[in-house]
Amino acid sequence: MTVHFIGAGPGAADLITLRGRDLIAASPVCLYAGSLVPEALLSHCPAGAKIINTAPLSLDQIMDEIAAAHAAGHDVARLHSGDLSVWSAMGEQLRRLRALGIPYDVTPGVPSFAAAAAALGAELTLPGVAQSVVLTRTSGRATAMPERENLAAFAATGATLAIHLSVHVLEQVVADLTPHYGADCPVAVVWRATWPDQRIVRATLSTLQTAIGAEMERTALILVGRSLAAEDFDESRLYAGDYDRRYRPVGTEPRFPELK
Repeated sequence: MTVHFIGAGPGAADLITLRGRDLIAASPVCLYAGSLVPEALLSHCPAGAKIINTAPLSLDQIMDEIAAAHAAGHDVARLHSGDLSVWSAMGEQLRRLRALGIPYDVTPGVPSFAAAAAALGAELTLPGVAQSVVLTRTSGRATAMPERENLAAFAATGATLAIHLSVHVLEQVVADLTPHYGADCPVAVVWRATWPDQRIVRATLSTLQTAIGAEMERTALILVGRSLAAEDFDESRLYAGDYDRRYRPVGTEPRFPELK
C-alpha cells in the first residue's frame, strides 16, 4: 500500500502527467482537494473507488481516511492542485505518514505560475532582463510570512515575481513594489489559469488597480517584471552560430573535438 501524492495541475483536466493519471486509475481510494481540483480528474478513478473531497475535512480526519485505507491495503491517490512543492500542505501530511510508517511517493504537477506564464505567452527569464523567478506570497490567516521574506526585499533583486494568494491586498502589493520596479513596470494578473473561465489583465504597476477594478477573487496570480513586455532583450548564446558547445562544435579547436 502506498499513498500517492499527485500534483493535479492548475485547473485544466488534461494538464496532469501520465504518471499521475495512471496512479489515479490504479488507486481504490482517492482523496482530492475539491475546492481547487477539477472534478473531471475523478473520471480516471477505477470503478467502485472510494472518492473523498477533503475540502471540508481537518488534517486529523484526512489522516484517519488514509490510515483506514492503509489497514485495508488500498493505495491512495491524494490530489492537490498545482505542484506539491509549494503551498500544498503536503509536508504536514508526510510528517504524519512517516510517524505512522505508511509509505508514500510524490508525483509533481504543473504549477500555477507556469500555467499563468503560458497563458501570457511569456518567458519569465529573458537574457539581459531577468534570470530569476521568485515564487512568493503575502501573509495570510493560515500562514504568516517570515519577517525577512517580504516583497520589498525580493523586488530589490529585480527578479520576476510570481505573487500568489495576494490579489486581495493588491494596493499594498503595488505600494511595496513600485519603488523598486518603477510605476511603468509591466504586470499581469491571471485568474484561474487554464480553467474555462480564465481571465487575464495586463497593465503596469501604476495602472493595475484601475484596470482590475473592484472585482478581485483570491484564485489569482500576480506576475511582475520587465520580462513580461520586453522586446529589446539579448538573444541567448545557446543557439548562436558561433557558440561552441558539446552538440554543435565550432572552430578549429572546439571544446569537445571528439563529438565533431
